Formats: sequence, C-alpha cells, structure tokens
Amino acid sequence: MNKGKKVLIIRFSSIGDIVLTTPVIRALKVQLEDAEVHFCTKKQYAGILQSNPYLDKVHLLNDSLNELIKVLKNEHFDYVIDLHNNLRTRIIKFRLGVQSFSYDKLNKEKWLKVNLKIDQLPNVHIVDRYLEAVRKLGIKKDQLGLDYFIPEKDEVPTEWLPATHQKDYTVYAIGAQHSTKRLTLERMITLCDNINKPIILLGGKEDAAMGDQLQAFFKRTSTDALASGLEKMNKKTLIYNACGKFNLNQSASVVKNAQYVFSHDTGLMHIAAAFKKEIYSIWGNTIPMFGMYPYKTKFTVLENNHIECRPCSKIGYNKCPKGHFKCMNDITFDFWLP
Repeated sequence: MNKGKKVLIIRFSSIGDIVLTTPVIRALKVQLEDAEVHFCTKKQYAGILQSNPYLDKVHLLNDSLNELIKVLKNEHFDYVIDLHNNLRTRIIKFRLGVQSFSYDKLNKEKWLKVNLKIDQLPNVHIVDRYLEAVRKLGIKKDQLGLDYFIPEKDEVPTEWLPATHQKDYTVYAIGAQHSTKRLTLERMITLCDNINKPIILLGGKEDAAMGDQLQAFFKRTSTDALASGLEKMNKKTLIYNACGKFNLNQSASVVKNAQYVFSHDTGLMHIAAAFKKEIYSIWGNTIPMFGMYPYKTKFTVLENNHIECRPCSKIGYNKCPKGHFKCMNDITFDFWLP
C-alpha cells in the first residue's frame, strides 16, 4: 500500500531533538518499500543530517517560511511526519494539504508536573512517541537506537589531541542551552576531580571561558610543587579544553572515541547515545521523566530528587527562580570509574 511513497519529516530544532528523530528516519526508509524520505530543519542544523544515508534530501528553513513552503509544494509529498508540532509546522501541513501525522508533545502533562507537581507523565521515551506518530503507516520500532553519521572530513585525527588525551579519555560536555541545566564552576571542579581521568571538555565558543577556568584549576607543570603529591594521592584529572575548537561533527568524532561521557541535558548527550557510549547524565531543573534521557545505551542519572521545587521548568532559566540552585548544588556524585 505504501510502495514508492514520498515522505517529509519536519523537526526544526535543536541538536538533540533532531538526533532523536533518527530512528524514525531509518524506519521509514527501511520499512516502506521504495520510500523517498526527506527532512526539513533549520539551516544551522544541516550538518547533523548531511551524511545520513537514510535521507534522500534535506530542506532548510532560512528566513522565509513562504519560500520554504513553495519548495516543499513542488516535491508533491504523500505524507508529512510532524515531529515538532508547533505553529510553523501546522502552517506547513495546512498549506501542503496532504495526509500528516504528528507526535504528542505531552504539554498538558508537563504543565501539571512543572506547576502543580502532579505526575501524569507516561514512562515513554520521546523516541517512542516519535515512532508512535508513524505507527499507522505500519512502522515498527527496530531496537537499533539512534544514528549519527560523521562526514569523513570531520573525523578528528588522534594527533590533533594532546598526547595526554589521545587514548583512554573521558568527555565532559559542559554546555547547556540554559544556566539551570548546567553545573556551576565549583561543582564542575568537584565532578572533574571525582572522574579522576584525562578529560576533554566539549561545548561551543560560549563555553570556552568556563572551560579555560577548569583547565587552569587542574593544570600541572614540571615545576609544580604539588605534582608529586598529587601522583601519590592518585589524582589523575587533567583537562583539555576543546570548547569552541571543533565543529559539531568533529565534537561527535571526539565523543565516539571516548571511554565515558558526562553531559548535562544537551545535544551531545544524545550523540553519545548514538555511539552507544556509557553516559553519566546530569540533570538540574529539568527531569529525565520528560522522556529525554539517553536512549538505548548504558547510562547513570546524576540528579537531586530531594527537593519539592523540581522540575521548575520544562526548558530552563538563566538562574534559579528560588535562588538556592539546590537541584545542581546538592547532587551527590556517587560513581566510580574503573
């Protein structure tokens, strides 16, 4: 029935959310006979999808929604799969006028949890909610997890990294879209000390200054009077700040070769899950129960479940609304890495 169908998937942002759509992309391409699968996203996220072999074409939103819709109309799609479900995607679906399927954002359930602390959230990962949107097309979950494909030009050679970090290193993705989803510098220092391994910090240019402070704190030199004492105490934390030094695909390459990955609730966490890394997932004002925890990989959640004000938002804030930031400041870093 669905042979030779042309399908458009829409997800405009952001990094992690787009990576989380990859099981849907793969399932549509593999399970619909002769399907032609297109994807529509914002221009700045094109690199996430450019090497995905399950996609036939990527359409990019620049400044004009009308121009994008004109391009999409010319493709004559059979189905639209809306994995964003906002005003712009509803306009696109209306203007294209073809059969469409959308995922459930659980806005009511999230509002109840955030504002009234009433828990009606289903124990369902967002990937499975994405897949539910295409169930009527006969699509089934294939259990293969997430995908991330790195262009050959973006594979980071080992020699680009310091000699101290060319093997057996841990990645710590220090960025986050909102401050309340990110540890403070003092807590980052405590975490890195507990990791006790060579650590590569990853993030954007906006995270570089924080990374420099972390790197400086753990810096050792041959003249450091404490160096021998640190060795006797088995202190092995050594920081390389790569924030802002690599593009997203290059950062993904560094993640792919890491032993362990520590990450706030951010896009690199999901990229790490695509490579089946062991992840230590750090949560502040948001909660894994929203359905965005690492998918189909081994992971440990680091969070503070002993405060009543959490979650205070389904997204995040620039600072703690209560002023105490206990969701991050009181996390116990209860782990040991062999």
